[in-house]
Amino acid sequence: MAADGFAPILAALTTMQSSVDQARKLQAHTFLETFQKSPEAWTSTHTILSSSDVPLEAKLFAATTLKGKIIYDLDQIPRSSLPPLRDSLLSVLSEFRSGPRPIRTQLCVCLANLAIQMTEWKDVLPYVGSRLGSSAGDCILEFLQVLPEEVTEGRKINLTEEDLIVRTKELLEDNAPRVMTLLVQYSKSSPSAATNPRLLECMTSWLREIPAADIVKSPLLDVIVNGLSSDVSFEASVDCMCAIYRDTREVDESFETIQILYPKLVALRPKIAEAADLQDTDAMKGITRLFAEAGEAWVVMIARLPDDFRGLVEAILECCARDQDRDAISLTFLFWTEFKQMVTVERYQRARTKFGDVFAKLVDIMIKHLEFPTPEGPNEIDLFGGDRGQEEKFREFRHAMGDVLKDCCEVITVTECLGKAFNLIQLWVATYASQSTASHVPHWQELEAPLFAMRAMGRMVSPEESVVMHQLIPLIVQIPDHDKLRFQAIMALGRYTEWTAQHPEFLEQQLNFVIAGFNHPSGEVVRASALAFRFFGTDCRKLLKDHCIPLHDFYESILDKLPQVSQDELTEGVSYVVSAQPPEQIYETLKLYCDPIVERLKIRANQAKSEQGEEGLLALSDTLILLNIFINNVQPYYAPTEENQAVKYCREILPVLSAVAENFTDNVNILERICKCWRTMILSYRTAVFPLLGDLANQLAKGFQESRAGCFLWVTDAILREFADGQEFVEPGTTEAIYNFFQTQAIAFLRIMDQMSPGDIPDVIEDFFRLLVDALIYYNHQFIPAAICGPTLSAAIASLVLQQQPPLIVTLHYLRDFLSYGTDRPASSQFGDNSNAASQPSAAELQKLVKDLVALQGEALVQRTLAGMMFTFPRDCLQDAAGVLIALFELMPQQTALWFRGTIATLPAGSVKAGEADRIMNNIAAKIQAGDLRKLRAVLQDFTTSYRRRNVAPRDGLFGGPEPARFKYKG
Repeated sequence: MAADGFAPILAALTTMQSSVDQARKLQAHTFLETFQKSPEAWTSTHTILSSSDVPLEAKLFAATTLKGKIIYDLDQIPRSSLPPLRDSLLSVLSEFRSGPRPIRTQLCVCLANLAIQMTEWKDVLPYVGSRLGSSAGDCILEFLQVLPEEVTEGRKINLTEEDLIVRTKELLEDNAPRVMTLLVQYSKSSPSAATNPRLLECMTSWLREIPAADIVKSPLLDVIVNGLSSDVSFEASVDCMCAIYRDTREVDESFETIQILYPKLVALRPKIAEAADLQDTDAMKGITRLFAEAGEAWVVMIARLPDDFRGLVEAILECCARDQDRDAISLTFLFWTEFKQMVTVERYQRARTKFGDVFAKLVDIMIKHLEFPTPEGPNEIDLFGGDRGQEEKFREFRHAMGDVLKDCCEVITVTECLGKAFNLIQLWVATYASQSTASHVPHWQELEAPLFAMRAMGRMVSPEESVVMHQLIPLIVQIPDHDKLRFQAIMALGRYTEWTAQHPEFLEQQLNFVIAGFNHPSGEVVRASALAFRFFGTDCRKLLKDHCIPLHDFYESILDKLPQVSQDELTEGVSYVVSAQPPEQIYETLKLYCDPIVERLKIRANQAKSEQGEEGLLALSDTLILLNIFINNVQPYYAPTEENQAVKYCREILPVLSAVAENFTDNVNILERICKCWRTMILSYRTAVFPLLGDLANQLAKGFQESRAGCFLWVTDAILREFADGQEFVEPGTTEAIYNFFQTQAIAFLRIMDQMSPGDIPDVIEDFFRLLVDALIYYNHQFIPAAICGPTLSAAIASLVLQQQPPLIVTLHYLRDFLSYGTDRPASSQFGDNSNAASQPSAAELQKLVKDLVALQGEALVQRTLAGMMFTFPRDCLQDAAGVLIALFELMPQQTALWFRGTIATLPAGSVKAGEADRIMNNIAAKIQAGDLRKLRAVLQDFTTSYRRRNVAPRDGLFGGPEPARFKYKG
């Protein structure tokens, strides 16, 4: 009967697995987390594991908990208790030597982690073997398997880097010969032992330490190869062989090993046909892995010795050809890419010639695999029997095969590859074209596949190609009107627009074919037409510029009938045609195309305001996107003394955009679209937008104060960069006015942050600190001495309570950049290089100002940064957070050390190990004295990561650390 001591644990586990309400489950979850951290867990887990009447689920929980205790909490017990813990653990492991395997695995991991940290235990393998006995073969093999894996993951163990290196040598390097001998002996002990997957998994694990050459030259190689003939050990044998390949990638050093492996590998080739005939998917995948990964590892050798290794390449090709279910072929894609990269090097031209026929066959195989399946029933539309997941998988797979076709183009020329697709199209036309009707196209899959191949190879075709394309284009525009054929043909034409730009005689027939697709009943064909037109407009704009009027009529007639994505793509194409107009016609052409869009904008804004529905708001947002596309793509060149005609038009529509912004201050999506238009004006026309600046700045300031939307800061940032001091054609007075405008926006932000929690405005915080990063670069001499500099530092510190990565990353970047101005290496390439240098503070004065601010706020900065690293920051923020601490240590080492120690002292009692604070401070001091900032970063990250793993990550509900100060601003 279960002891009363752990009855609450069993009850909590039962609650977690039952269908009780969430409140009770949360209570049970919290109880179990607390138990896992407690010292009592050491005893309770052993008791649970040793009890005969406890459910297996509870024993698995106990084993898992014990693993966490050994990894994270070993300091809770004295060193003198480690030998008894080891022996107790071995006794429990002995009880589970025959399973269940999940419990046995957890206990083996426990023992391995104890062995890593119990540095005084020198005879690990002999001791474990003697205690478990000869009857525990699988158990010993599993321990041997997990030991290298756990040592490799040793960064989660609380050992110093130096101790871990020593312990790794003792446990792995020094024991490798002993393990090798043990594996050979075990493999010979019985026929079943030789095919035991545990043996093969153990070998794979120890290939980290045992050289592949030693395995290959031993009886173990035959064990691995023979294991491929057993269903029980097949998968483990494949994994082991592939691990050996990876160890032979340095082909010059491993040539002798490869010579032994290669004949045995080629002898396995009949297994390809065997797996294909049996339609055994798993076997096909495994055998394909064997050959493909060997090819990847030895690709250099194949290129050097094409005759000797041709058999391997042909075997990989056979795997591709026989994989009718297309489940294994993707395993070869990496090999073909790496092989292509090798044989296209001039040094290996002989191999390129030798394997030309292989790549030619590969093209044929790939095009055949591109074919859609033929439906088994009468429904020709549902090709996948209603399995949408399978259909999506096939579509993704086709695009990956398209990359292989591109590789083939580089090896055997694009003309030959394109010619194969052309020949298949011709063959279909000759065979089935006469049988096609409006309602039925026979064997359309055989035509669609080469069309897709042609589309996939489009990027590889030179605009000067003169052999195939002249014959292919007229053929494509005459294909039958089948949905999938029309879609693929239009998409293919869209890939060859650069070629068409050099061959204008083919433009009209293609454009007519694409434009006709806009009226097709299939939505997929319509979307393809819009996408293709985008490419025609982009690449053939000069050929289309004289057709602006009829193109406008077509654009207006079709625009509102299209889905939004297609509207955007059609507008992209049209806007590039507009951009090709002569500079003197830009204004009139923009009015022709954009005035109707602006009218739509007004109508939809009124509708959205009156109807208060999501549909109206979405339509308004979509219309703003169209306007932005024209502003982004129509960028004519004018001399500095000339009026920019595009800016002239932008000035006309600015009041409309401002009015919409004023009427939708509560809709961030609409505001973002409008601000994107304004920002695009600045990026497209740069300093030419000067006539708009006054009105635009007023609108940005007013809009930000009323809406509190960060997008207004986004536009402010663009203005700040474009009109910075030293930029061409920018007057000093303009630069000063821009800085004053920035300061107004900054004060508005600080007031907003004084009233709101950072968690309520993460996007605004992100945009603000992006703005500040640029302010430091371009206006550091004005900003750092300014009164707002201190409050912005406070705002940055307050923002570190956030847990979203984007605003945190930007805030940390700002802090690092700001602190750099306290050193002689500021984060600005223009430091001191401007026209007003004489009236601005010197570098030394800026350094003092930064240090004065850090002296006032540094303690809060250290507290919040360190707390974030230990508790809340996403993983990708840790590097930058450590960079902030390093910058502080570099700037004010003694004071920062005091702040750091003080922060550690505020952590929850018991969460920092005894003596750990002194150890970390001594390490930091040593690294600072040595000037080794790289190792200082490692010390900081190791400490915080170890704390996080021990106290936060394993128990999801745990949180602690110093309370963040509430941001306050008075100004």
